[in-house]
Amino acid sequence: MNKRVRTFLILALSLLATTMQAQVNPDTTAVQPAIMDELGDSIFMDESLMLDTISFEKKIKKPKRDWATWRPNPKRAMWLALALPGAGQIYNRKYWKLPIIYGGFVGCAYAMRWNNQMYHDYSQAYLDLMDDDPKTESYNQFMHLGAQITPANLNRYQTLFKKRKDRFRRWRDMSFFVMVGVYALSVVDAYVDASLSEFDISDDLSLQVAPAVIDSHSQRNPLHSAGLGLQCSLTF
Repeated sequence: MNKRVRTFLILALSLLATTMQAQVNPDTTAVQPAIMDELGDSIFMDESLMLDTISFEKKIKKPKRDWATWRPNPKRAMWLALALPGAGQIYNRKYWKLPIIYGGFVGCAYAMRWNNQMYHDYSQAYLDLMDDDPKTESYNQFMHLGAQITPANLNRYQTLFKKRKDRFRRWRDMSFFVMVGVYALSVVDAYVDASLSEFDISDDLSLQVAPAVIDSHSQRNPLHSAGLGLQCSLTF
């Protein structure tokens, strides 16, 4: 029986007993308010205790997440990876991919910074080599020991410094695009990994090879339209 119904039945029986007792002995009517107040307080305490018990049971019976059967949401993994590189891999619980992703970012950032510095150095050396000011000789830091620039080899060094300047600029830009590629790859990996987590891979995989008759309708002669061969059947 429900606790509330039982409480109300007790209240009704108590009121009925009190009424009958008042009819038998009128002197007890003055005690009725005290009895009612005590009975109301007990009912209120029972109700509050019952509500506290129900809320406590709900807290205890809250189901825990089973990580063995949990499957990530592909769209959520993609948006997390777009917001923060590596967040999609954390959401998919593939923590071993984080060093690869952040290692790629750190390597690309270092390559971009180093190539940019070399580009500026060779650009300044090339400008110093092209002007007529003898005080600007920053190109000497790139010269080999004992090598000097003379009017006879000036054109060759100018071409050499220009090629190196352009090469380091190209490598700097390439490092930036590789960094963008690592970022895009992390997003694609998070989405594909979350999608493949729902793919059912059964242990019942079998490959059967059996002889079969292969029909060929390319020839008009019915005697030569069939041949023997092998048939492969993959069950998964």
